Amino acid sequence: MANMNLHIHIDITKTLFQKLDFSKLCRLPADSMVIPVAVQNAVTQEVILIAYTNALAFDETIKKRKLILWSTSRNKLWFKGEGESGNTFTVHSIYVNCEQNSLVYKVTPDKDNICHTSTNGVANNCFYRKLDLETLELVPASENMGLA
Repeated sequence: MANMNLHIHIDITKTLFQKLDFSKLCRLPADSMVIPVAVQNAVTQEVILIAYTNALAFDETIKKRKLILWSTSRNKLWFKGEGESGNTFTVHSIYVNCEQNSLVYKVTPDKDNICHTSTNGVANNCFYRKLDLETLELVPASENMGLA
């Protein structure tokens, strides 16, 4: 059985894992001081995206009750949807994990769209694909992704 698991791991490494960015956090400047945020639709419970916040973005989110994150690639505040897709969000609640090193923001979209991606003209959340555990292929996600 161990050999089969090793074979599956090697197959994944040659395909999907080569595209996954496991080193993202390693490339951040040492003084980045960010924590991950899972952004979840307060109505449907689907996970919309995973992003990062720092003290400034967290403070702005609380003050404005809008989804404001820290862009680790641009190294600046990211008011989700402002100036790009127009898909902004209202923040209703914030959950803090037991180690106080990650958050869940419960939000509602201010418009119908929640992400810049779409399939057949229908807006998606950022997790519009899933890994088929049998074939190891990315397939369209057909259900909402909730954080039960």
